[in-house]
Formats: sequence, C-alpha cells, structure tokens
Amino acid sequence: MPDIQRIIDTIAEEIAGAPHRGRVADYIPALAKVDPMRFGIAVVAADGRVFTAGEADAAFSIQSISKVFTLTMALGKAGQALWKRVGREPSGSAFNSIVQLEQEHGIPRNPFINAGALVVSDVVLGGGDPRATIGEILRFVRYLADDDAIAIDMDVAGSEARTGFRNVALANYMKAFGNIERRVEDALNVYFNQCALAMSCRQLAMAGRFLAHDGMHPGTGRRVVSALRARRINALMLTCGHYDGSGEFAFRVGIPGKSGVGGGILAIVPGEASIAVWSPGLNERGNSQLGSLALERLSDATGWSVFTARGG
Repeated sequence: MPDIQRIIDTIAEEIAGAPHRGRVADYIPALAKVDPMRFGIAVVAADGRVFTAGEADAAFSIQSISKVFTLTMALGKAGQALWKRVGREPSGSAFNSIVQLEQEHGIPRNPFINAGALVVSDVVLGGGDPRATIGEILRFVRYLADDDAIAIDMDVAGSEARTGFRNVALANYMKAFGNIERRVEDALNVYFNQCALAMSCRQLAMAGRFLAHDGMHPGTGRRVVSALRARRINALMLTCGHYDGSGEFAFRVGIPGKSGVGGGILAIVPGEASIAVWSPGLNERGNSQLGSLALERLSDATGWSVFTARGG
C-alpha cells in the first residue's frame, strides 16, 4: 500500500497555502459563519487502519452527503420499486433546479439532486412519524460509523427549515404529480434534519466503509446491503454525486464521491478505502473547491482511480 500518511500530510500542507478557497454556502445562514480556511481529511483503509491530517476530528454539516445513507435505507424499504419514482441519470442541472421536473412529470433525474432526495425522504418516512424516521436515520449512521456521538445540528436544521423555500417548492411541485405520497411538511422535516447531520471526516469515512467492502460492515461482519447494491450506489455516486460537476470530478479524480454544500466529500475506492475530506469553500457548482483538489492529488499519488488498471 502507498504511504497514505505521508501523502495526506503533503496534501494538507498544500491546501493550507492555497490562496483560492471558494465561497462558503452563505445562503444557509448557519453555514455562512464557517471559516473557509479549515481543512480535514481521513482515510480508512480496507485493513482498518485510519490515517488523518488537518482537522479530521472537527464536526461539520454533511448536508447532501447524507443522501447516500438515506438512499441505502430507501432501497432497503422499497427495493427496485424506488426507481419508478426516481431516475438514475446525471441531471446536467444545478442541485436545486426545478426545470426538469415539469418535462419529466415530477420524476427527479437521480436520488442525489434535491428533488430526488426529497422523494427518498418520503420513501424512508413511509407511513411513520417524521420524528421517529429522523431517529432511525441517526441510529443507522451511528451504526455504520461505530460512533454514538454523531448528532444532528439543530441550529443548521432550523436554519434550513427557515430558508429552504426552493426545497419547499420542489416538494410541493412533486406532490402535484403524486410523487410525494406523505404530507409535504413531513418529508421536508426528514430532509432538513438529515442534511443537518454533523460529522467529522473520521466519522464520515468510517460510515462509508460498507461501500468499500462490497456492502459489508467491517466492524460487525454483517451485511448492510448486497454486493450488487453497493456497486450500484457507488456507480450513482460516480455519475451523479457532484451534480452538474460530476463529469469533471470523474475526469479529475476517478473515484465515486458524494459532495455536500457544507464542504464535505465522501469518496469510495472499492476494495481499498473510504475517504472523507472537508474544506468549506465551494466552487461555482456547489462542490468543495479544495476538497476536490485534495482528492485529485490523493488519486494521482495512489493510483486509486477506478479507471486505473490493477494487477496483471
């Protein structure tokens, strides 16, 4: 295995001196206060070793990275029927766009844009109480990460609920097409709270391990999802995980990844590692500017791109 600690120490040093850091997600008031100079990275290798650099234990709002975990839950509840309500194609549009929904009769392009994640929240909610569903999501993420300290940042959740007018519009628009089955406010409650999960890079990388282990939880030895389902979640992360910047991320990094406007990225190298990086400043497409650069440097140094030939 490459010298991961040396590589990420070098990356952290480069990031510390980077002059152009992007812009924090100031349209969410609770995120507008985050210092764009902060940076952390954690790599959990397949053998269980954990490598960290920077502020790897600082909690941040994972935002849309949570969609990976709720998608996993929704597939467990609905199976293949989920894909009748959500597509699997890159959107080619901004993460909160409403334009495609009318042309496509209220069916979102994929589960990682906001409209798709709202449908997933509706599926996870089922006929239940939103408070109980939020608790179920929290317990699931804690189980994946082996860490009961993970919590929801209520300040962020409240901030999103007060300012998330576009998400309210998306949910109501899909309700008009019958693609939100429960009360709109309940699906939104689940969505805003899942996005407000606060995790560190270490916790996030731990939570993503099952996707690097063919769907198996390496801590318990129990299967979270089938190997086929893990492969397909990874495929969606590669093609759709960075919104209309997914092609660029695949081109430069070549690793399945899911970003969030809190500046985090969860990246998976099947069979090798689960990686989390955090740098709050975003590029013009809403993805972590320096987090993406850090993962590009890591992929180049390790040869971990899924497009790199192995063995032989």
